[in-house]
Amino acid sequence: MMMPPTMGEMWTTMGSSIASFMFIWAIVRQYCPYEIRRFLEKCTHRVTGHFYPYITISFHEFTGDRLKRSEAYSAIEAYLSSNTSKSAKRLKAEMGKDSTNLVLSMDEFERVTDEFKGAKVWWVLSKTVSPIRTGMSMSYCPEQEKRFYKVSFHKRYRDLITDSYLDHVIREGKEIRVKNRQRKLYTNSPGYKWSSFKQTMWSHIVFEHPATFETMALEPGKKKEIINDLLTFSQSKDFYARIGKAWKRGYLLYGPPGTGKSTMIACMANLLSYDVYDLELTAVKDNTELRKLLIETTGKSIIVIEDIDCSLDLTGFKVLAKNYLKLENHQMFDKIQSLIKETKITPADVAENLMPKSPTDDPQRCLCNLIQALQEAKEEEDIAATDEELK
Repeated sequence: MMMPPTMGEMWTTMGSSIASFMFIWAIVRQYCPYEIRRFLEKCTHRVTGHFYPYITISFHEFTGDRLKRSEAYSAIEAYLSSNTSKSAKRLKAEMGKDSTNLVLSMDEFERVTDEFKGAKVWWVLSKTVSPIRTGMSMSYCPEQEKRFYKVSFHKRYRDLITDSYLDHVIREGKEIRVKNRQRKLYTNSPGYKWSSFKQTMWSHIVFEHPATFETMALEPGKKKEIINDLLTFSQSKDFYARIGKAWKRGYLLYGPPGTGKSTMIACMANLLSYDVYDLELTAVKDNTELRKLLIETTGKSIIVIEDIDCSLDLTGFKVLAKNYLKLENHQMFDKIQSLIKETKITPADVAENLMPKSPTDDPQRCLCNLIQALQEAKEEEDIAATDEELK
């Protein structure tokens, strides 16, 4: 008569089986070619997929070449912070909009539950850490963290989640972000510090400058003109889209220190509720880095390029050409940059000649105007130098 195995015998058998499986798996990982392992893993996933009833969708923090933070990720972050933080057991705290109240959100690897029209979903905030490259120090090449949200749900709710729930999350998350939004002051770091390993090319602090147009000492007529221009621009997104132009506006502030340039920028940011990006051109190595920095800026922001005259011969001219003419390269650029190196000309004069004076002024004509102005300035400098030698 066969006796049923005791609990101790069952655990012994199970432990032996697990140990045997782990030993075989270690041998396979060590000696089985990578291609075969990948094929076996794919087959395993397909087989288990037929029996596993849950679907998972991931939302990564950065998209593409890590140039821009995902709007979907930010909206999900805001939604979960507002709707599910009470059920989370591990939280992280940040200062709120008024810098007096704490805003709680789920911490990394925390799991929370949400419900929508009878469907139950599970959210998890996860991250992966890429290893340090061989032969590179930690200070130069730190570990790169990639964060992402994962939402899981039963496959019977697939249409409901993909067609309705996710749209609901993104829409409500965006509304929460607008309501709790803190304006920020961003500064760029030298390129060698971020390269492809830094999560963002900008670092930021909360923007809390108190200056407003009401408190700014400025001629009333000019103040009203500036305010009207800013408000008109901020409400003209549809108009710019209709005429096929980029929704942006350029201002040139120049003058000695202490004349109110920074205060004017703060007034503009407070009036429009825009973020401020302080772009330090001396920390930008080339146009590729400049392009990456500009791509990562958000909409409804003010980009400040300080002391552009110090870098006009290198990058500043191309920044002005891109702002005023939407040109990143042109056959006349070499000649213009050569003349700029030989001539003392202010950024204001360069911008004045690049700016189209009428709807019929095309980029070619504006560049020709700038070349003519540079040549005239160079001739005046040569005449002045000759007169000085004759004295």
